[in-house]
Amino acid sequence: MSERATDPATETFVAHRNLLFTVAYELLGSAADAEDVLQETWLRWVEIDVEQVRDQRAYLVRITTRQSLNRLRTMKRRKEAYVGSWLPEPLLTTPDVAEDVELAESVSMAMMLVLERLAPTERAVFVLREVFDVGYDEIAEAVGKSPAAVRQIAHRARRHVEARRPRRMVSPSQTRAAVESFRRALETRDLQGLLDVLAPQVVLVSDGGGVKRAAPRPVVGAGKVARFYLGGSGRVEGAITCDPTVVNGEPALVVRLDGELDGVLAICVEDARITGLYYVRNPEKLTHVESETPLTLR
Repeated sequence: MSERATDPATETFVAHRNLLFTVAYELLGSAADAEDVLQETWLRWVEIDVEQVRDQRAYLVRITTRQSLNRLRTMKRRKEAYVGSWLPEPLLTTPDVAEDVELAESVSMAMMLVLERLAPTERAVFVLREVFDVGYDEIAEAVGKSPAAVRQIAHRARRHVEARRPRRMVSPSQTRAAVESFRRALETRDLQGLLDVLAPQVVLVSDGGGVKRAAPRPVVGAGKVARFYLGGSGRVEGAITCDPTVVNGEPALVVRLDGELDGVLAICVEDARITGLYYVRNPEKLTHVESETPLTLR
């Protein structure tokens, strides 16, 4: 691309690259696959006469959506063969992502898991309409459906998401306080400290991808989650340190064991207590936690 720096097609693509990556990531839950989709989008973009494209941003979003839908169907087979629980690939995000409430919620680990339960076309329609505010006619072009069908799909997907959307009844300061309390309790292996900050029905999902040890199924309940970390299959030998960070627009912890990266723990806080813990240990999913990934809705 660098050799074509003055090419209008290249300039347009680069100008919208962060938006296209965000669209692909929200549809796929995988940064690696999103990058592949962007490469496919670029190859198709340079094959057309861009001067004849009236709305170049919309056209690029359309290509990206179509390529993402194709990849979603192949990813379904990969996920079916995945060892243990599957979690989205965590992204170290820039400060502006956390400040944009709508964007932060849409890429939060909890919301990404809700989107995983939608059919591919439902997910595309919901994301384009509810997150990126794309018109029904344009969505219809992207997903190969009539505008009337898209409206029905959007209504069904919205109802499904609303029934499972995490409740955000907590201030940023309360979230930080809950995460800090959890961090201290985990590092000092303080059972009571964990029980105090965990909601009674907290859910822990851990993703080792068959490479790192992880719970084969979600762990539910404060007592079980605390015991998992301190006395059960989650127990590790060595010094645990947890560095606060921001992943997918929300507070999270980078967990190190004897100084070595062990995983990333995304945290969902509701009513000042932790309701969701999403621990990604699969090394293949930790490549985007060392440097910030810019995301945008525009």
